[in-house]
Amino acid sequence: MTTQALRTPALTVNGDVTPIGDVSVHTTVLDWLRNRGLTGAKEGCAEGECGACSVLVARAGTSSATEWIAVNACLLPVASLDGQELVTSEGLGSAAELHPVQKEMAVRGGSQCGYCTPGFICSMAAEYYRPGRAATVQGERAAAGGARAVAAAIPPSAHTGATAAGAGSEADAVGGAGAGASAGAGVDHEHGANGFDLHSLSGNLCRCTGYRPIRDAAYALDEPAEDDVFAVRRSSPPPAPAATGMVSPEGEFIRPTSLAETLTVLGERDDAVVVAGSTDLGVQVNIFGSRPQLTIAIDRLEELREFAFGPDEVRLGAALTLTEIERRLAGRVPLLAQLFPQFASRLIRNGATIGGNLGTGSPIGDTPPALLALDAKLVLASSRGERVVPLAEYFTGYRQTVKAPDELIRTIVLPLPLAPITAFHKIAKRRFDDISSVAIGYALTIIDGVVQDAKIGLGGVAATPLRATATEQVLTGRPWNETTVRTAAAVLAGEGTPMDDHRASSSYRSAMLGQSLLRFYHQEAIA
Repeated sequence: MTTQALRTPALTVNGDVTPIGDVSVHTTVLDWLRNRGLTGAKEGCAEGECGACSVLVARAGTSSATEWIAVNACLLPVASLDGQELVTSEGLGSAAELHPVQKEMAVRGGSQCGYCTPGFICSMAAEYYRPGRAATVQGERAAAGGARAVAAAIPPSAHTGATAAGAGSEADAVGGAGAGASAGAGVDHEHGANGFDLHSLSGNLCRCTGYRPIRDAAYALDEPAEDDVFAVRRSSPPPAPAATGMVSPEGEFIRPTSLAETLTVLGERDDAVVVAGSTDLGVQVNIFGSRPQLTIAIDRLEELREFAFGPDEVRLGAALTLTEIERRLAGRVPLLAQLFPQFASRLIRNGATIGGNLGTGSPIGDTPPALLALDAKLVLASSRGERVVPLAEYFTGYRQTVKAPDELIRTIVLPLPLAPITAFHKIAKRRFDDISSVAIGYALTIIDGVVQDAKIGLGGVAATPLRATATEQVLTGRPWNETTVRTAAAVLAGEGTPMDDHRASSSYRSAMLGQSLLRFYHQEAIA
């Protein structure tokens, strides 16, 4: 059983409805655009790391009917955008009338050699049109002012450390403000006074003119004009999901209209591969030549897009993007709030899903350690029904899980209340947009100085993500002090079976595990 297209597959590009045409179902949006003369988007890496291919897609918003979302065109199959609305750098402005983002990049010298500039333009435009951008920074300023007022009211004798420790606490409260911040520049050195978040450009890696001109261009942007067509477009809903069916010699691509139909197809076809943001599958297609015989798009299935923050649990649909979850949670799950900025780049988070991150079964995914610490459960669905599996029992071997071939991850469930003390540590060669060498999620409950409960999730130190159960046992029931922590750190260093690879050695991984717990303890002591 497959979904049949009810019309000719097509998408709206820069305002014009354009048939997809007779192409391979594995053709990327980038190649499709360039073959039609829209060559602003470039291929730099074909892995979603450089951002030279960035384009804008109209998606359902969290605070407006539509948001312009920047995505990597090199990763998405063009079939996945059937019926949707796309804007490239060519569609934003022209030589005769530059878009405000294009103008600021040009006059401030941020256009570099030009190769990657269109990608920067699209990522910057997505942030330019982010609803509430200016209001966000105003709220953060108010919070920062309140934090400073509270800090000023506390007598020096009440601080637990030296002046530097107190300053660090305030920096945490205002979002990381430090030496790089300047008066009028915004809340911190990564946010402008106009509310522009420089992390929106973290997936655009070229810096051949230096970063300052690009930052200056971003911080110079005002609010869009009232008659700006792209700003006005936000008030209308995005195109509804289109039932899609495409066939080529390399395989078949379908977009079912319901979860029930999807599960039926999965039960009938053992060669099916599901795709949401394609941030993993796109790399397999581009770099390793993977050509699935049947690709099923699930990213817009309403049944997989649940979001609920109830009194007893948080429910996150498996097809919600990380950006959507981040904005809807709005910091209410602090451990995930620490994780999100360290998960690849904004371009990737705009497409990547927790369901996809867990579905691959990878031992180095960033979400499993945090979710293990949060004691998450998964709702697995098939045409046979649904079942709930604790995440701690989900992984069975290297890229192997208990999920049957005909099952989908439907929902990620986080029990409430949350542990009051949490942290996420990611050890990698780069601060952002890199693969973990080691990732650790902590969730502790400490009452009257004694550890009542401890959950620690680990990634990158074994064939599967895992709970550090031996370390948890050492901590539980003991005083939260340096003696206990050092004893537990020695145990944590031996958890898992770290390996040597190009990211880190086994001995380095073990050392980082132990040091991570000590760091966590001292950071909590300072706070």
